[in-house]
Amino acid sequence: MMDDRVMPRAVVLGAGMAGLAAAESLVESHWKVTVIDASGRPGGVLGTRREDGWLVERSADTFLAARSEVIDMVARIGLSDALVGVAPEVRRALVWHGGRGIPAPDGFRLLAPGSVGGILRTSLLSPAGRLRVLAERFVPARSRPRDTADDDESLESFAVRRLGREAFENLVQPLAAGIWTADPARLGMAAACPEFFAMERDAGSLWAGERARLAARATADTGDSSRRGDHGTAGARYGQFLTLVDGMESLPVGLAARLRANGVTFVTARATALARRTTHWRVEGSGDDGPVIHEADAVVVALPAAAAATLVRGEDPVLAAELAAIEYAGSAIVSLGFSRGDVAHPLDAAGMVVPRREGRRALALSFSSSKFPGRAPDAAVLVRVFLGGALDPEVVHLEEAPLVDLARREVEVLIGARGQPRLTHVERWHGAMPQYHVGHVARVGRVSAAVGRHPGLALAGAAYEGVGIPQVIASGRRAAERVVSSAALPPAGVR
Repeated sequence: MMDDRVMPRAVVLGAGMAGLAAAESLVESHWKVTVIDASGRPGGVLGTRREDGWLVERSADTFLAARSEVIDMVARIGLSDALVGVAPEVRRALVWHGGRGIPAPDGFRLLAPGSVGGILRTSLLSPAGRLRVLAERFVPARSRPRDTADDDESLESFAVRRLGREAFENLVQPLAAGIWTADPARLGMAAACPEFFAMERDAGSLWAGERARLAARATADTGDSSRRGDHGTAGARYGQFLTLVDGMESLPVGLAARLRANGVTFVTARATALARRTTHWRVEGSGDDGPVIHEADAVVVALPAAAAATLVRGEDPVLAAELAAIEYAGSAIVSLGFSRGDVAHPLDAAGMVVPRREGRRALALSFSSSKFPGRAPDAAVLVRVFLGGALDPEVVHLEEAPLVDLARREVEVLIGARGQPRLTHVERWHGAMPQYHVGHVARVGRVSAAVGRHPGLALAGAAYEGVGIPQVIASGRRAAERVVSSAALPPAGVR
């Protein structure tokens, strides 16, 4: 093992999944790593509460297995046997429409229709609305700007242009709200939905692009019986979502334990200043025991964009301004546990999304106890209610009792839940979800260019190139690779 006295040193600011992933990658490159985080617990927004037979997730309860980042990390920390998928019998999503939950059309994937029959059979669209979706293949592709950095369009504009207003309001808007909690009139396609944005450019339509994707996947999956038959159905897609049997918090807790075993130091403090010296970076912070000062060859800032902006302002006001311009939205999650007999709905889906046009306050419901085992005691059910977002910002500021009352009113209408909940748990996430507004890709390009002026500095997290757990992990590992390659290290003998 390399002597600690000659190992390059890095400070990682933030112990969310991006920061932990960066620390892991730096350790693999034989760096001495210190992780500084104000909360004193690993995982950031990921967390799990266990109480009297209930298992409640504080934020995300699944991850997408189509990307390898989480699967590979789970294997490295020895938790592969703890992976569990969405129960096969509930691998579909419902959409609230006309006073009841209706399954999303077979083959419809956020924006891309993959099944003619699925569109023709759905009662979520009128006959005219179905014909409009079927005619998407004949809608001309939009003329693209020459500068690819300026090639963007809002989700609402794109969906209405390609699929029609009705499909946007009844399908696309509620499905997207369950992911980004964003204003679809401002959410940028290039950052939030690059795959679908590219379909128009490369295939001419969403229909053609989805058919090409399914054909390529069918060819790739020919020898894999576990995935055979995936023709874009809702069930097949939900089969790609996994969790950990003891909750998502198992992932950061397991990774943090592995990092500690490999010499990573965790410090509970809030970073207050960051400055570049001649040969190193200096990080100042404030902890329970007083000031904290660390000097290192490199720093990975894995904090929300606003916090990162505050730290880098003294070194680079232009970079700070770009970071500060990334907006965030807040949301609340109210988890409600009921006796099974107090809920009329069969809960025979992974959850339900609610179109804004329906006039309800809930963005979505997740049927936790239907999706995964061990989420509720016997003869009980657990439902999570998602509220707030960019279009309903005041919700996150409500006190706990009004929030619970609001959630109870929503589930009474949406799933026929009555009586006193056996469990209530409220999580408020103030400004936790970055908003990928139109132009976000160009902004991230400018941020990357500005960071490139500072050897040994890197940014990571959900604010830049993806809000999903796999994307956040990837951002942390890319940040570590950047500082390893860019840090201007003096000879070992003079450090």
